[in-house]
Amino acid sequence: MSVSDLRQSYERGVLLENQAAIAPLDQFALWFQEAIAAQVPEPNAMTLATVDASGQPSARIVLIKGYDVRGFTFFTNYESRKGHDLLANPRAALLFFWQPLERQVRIEGVIERVSAEESDAYFKSRPVGSRIGAWASNQSQPVTREDLEARERDFRARYGDEPPRPPHWGGYRLVPTCFEFWQGRPSRLHDRLRYRADGKQGWVMDRLSP
Repeated sequence: MSVSDLRQSYERGVLLENQAAIAPLDQFALWFQEAIAAQVPEPNAMTLATVDASGQPSARIVLIKGYDVRGFTFFTNYESRKGHDLLANPRAALLFFWQPLERQVRIEGVIERVSAEESDAYFKSRPVGSRIGAWASNQSQPVTREDLEARERDFRARYGDEPPRPPHWGGYRLVPTCFEFWQGRPSRLHDRLRYRADGKQGWVMDRLSP
């Protein structure tokens, strides 16, 4: 079968204006919980898209670690490629794709760092191997496997089971300015509801052509 022949008819659900939540965060929370209930693999996995100082975009999968009225939180190495991108251009986009439910959620917004206290609290909750890994990895820099494993051994010997949070590691929060909820429909006539931030009305919803 050729790539061009790969296709699927989306028939699992609908998304109508009179069924959608007034606030986009409430709609996200509903869909996120439904993805968990449906046992979608890694429902907290999202694509994070950034743009560097030259305008070059890049994207990767990261894990959401929290969401509330302030925004969507994830953690990483500040010296990684995405960290440098976000320093140069503190705007980003998130994409959740829950294929078994035939749903996507796109979120655009501005980026801010979370507080040191919030980063400390999350770092302490991680498995010790992941905490040591945050010290061992100069994320996005060239390395051999042997050197990486040697660094892991060195930092484990130095810190044992209580490594502190590295100063180059912590959290970011995407503060949303736009949400789009996508529900697959037959004949490619998909449902797309967009919420845009409006300083006067809070959030304005409209339907986009598929």
